[in-house]
Amino acid sequence: MIGLRAPAKLTWYLEITGRRDDGYHELRAEMVTLDFYDILVVDEQADYLRVLAPEGDVPSDDTNLVARALRLVGRRAGVTIEKTIPSGGGLGGGSADAGAILRWAGGVSPERALRLGSDVPFCQLGGRALVEGVGERLTPLAFEARNVTLMLPAFGVDTARCYRAFDELRDGGWVPRGANHLEAAAGLVEPRMTRTLAWARGEFGAQVRLAGSGSTMFAPDHLRSGAGHWDAEGPEGLVRFIQTTTTPA
Repeated sequence: MIGLRAPAKLTWYLEITGRRDDGYHELRAEMVTLDFYDILVVDEQADYLRVLAPEGDVPSDDTNLVARALRLVGRRAGVTIEKTIPSGGGLGGGSADAGAILRWAGGVSPERALRLGSDVPFCQLGGRALVEGVGERLTPLAFEARNVTLMLPAFGVDTARCYRAFDELRDGGWVPRGANHLEAAAGLVEPRMTRTLAWARGEFGAQVRLAGSGSTMFAPDHLRSGAGHWDAEGPEGLVRFIQTTTTPA
């Protein structure tokens, strides 16, 4: 048995720089990995996929990104995924798991990793990088140790719908601004996101940002001394707070 860590991905800032003819969006983003991760237990002598997820909504069939990653590299293995990264939160949970499998298998090119999803090339690399194109152009950046407080609402935001809403806003003449070009679109897709983000900024200041398309928010600091995690009641239900740090590749 081999244990693998699959660290969450955090999008520190996100600019949408264009839309290609095939509908995919060009981006420019800084991404980092966190000391907040899923665990994959790999049995190289077996052939199965088992998912242990608190929410119970992670598929364990051929659509799971771990199964697809194994097919991509032509390998078989028994894999148990112990989920910690929430689904639909913008932290790249499935992509992180796929990236861990690709590293275990010796790695593939970013272009091949892109077949599994736009976050998978970075999740295979890890650390800190400038991410461009549709996710396949990676420029590794020097590691910076950063404290981070994650804020996890009890709802998710659909990424595909978020990008469609972004396109509709742009087509109407709206111009994106700020550290995350998807923030306004995320609020249109999921109005609870707008209210929860406003609440978090009211509580903890303008430093609070949306991670990618959400629903995770984060502050680039530790908000409580000595606390690893806690819960608070937000305007749309419970919000989980997790204090963590960035990790090198």
